[in-house]
Amino acid sequence: MLGIAGLTKRHGARAALDDVSLSVAAGQFVALVGPSGSGKTTLLKSINRLVEPDEGTITLEGRDVRAAPLAELRHGIGYVIQSIGLFPHMSVAENIGIVPKLMGDNRTDRTAELLELVALPAEMASRYPRELSGGQAQRVGFARALAAGPKLMLMDEPFGALDPVTRDSLGRAYRNLHDRLGLTTLMVTHDIAEALLLADRIVVLIDGRIRADGTAADLLAHDDPDVKAMIDVPRRQAERLASL
Repeated sequence: MLGIAGLTKRHGARAALDDVSLSVAAGQFVALVGPSGSGKTTLLKSINRLVEPDEGTITLEGRDVRAAPLAELRHGIGYVIQSIGLFPHMSVAENIGIVPKLMGDNRTDRTAELLELVALPAEMASRYPRELSGGQAQRVGFARALAAGPKLMLMDEPFGALDPVTRDSLGRAYRNLHDRLGLTTLMVTHDIAEALLLADRIVVLIDGRIRADGTAADLLAHDDPDVKAMIDVPRRQAERLASL
């Protein structure tokens, strides 16, 4: 589904990404984790060309992303961010329908179907973003990202601004959607426990390089001291909770 080879992006003398190569199979759920400034968001944004790398190639289903018209490329990729980015002057229905409309597809209103998909009532279609809770707004963000039927979903801290209960509920709900719709997902998160529990595969970026890549079990047994320090955080928290 996705191939990344030799990706490098520099900001002056500092490399945000340093010769990163990664291959993602169709249907995988991959979490990108690492310290702040490790290159996670830069990698994600390079895929839909919100960031242009200095070196390297990215292919989506075998096609170089630079060969596709920019609008066509982005319409085929779902993109969900922490700040959600709903248009405040548009209703929920208008927000969900904006991508198909931009693509010239005015034939079918899928608002009710997409709201049901993200577990929101149909009557919410007429509301405006200011009338939604954080969790409801993020669900609308997911519905909008899915409106054009993308196969690839890019998510940058999608649950980061939510309270713990909503975050857990919405994370599990999205994982079910991922499986049900046969999506391929790349998710940036700072929450190591969230990555371990939701993703099939976890890629650890440190200083712009991949330091670990594997399943939750692989990472829990990893011997790289920096990777181990990250993974030990939820392990210690679990032990402390168990002791209580």
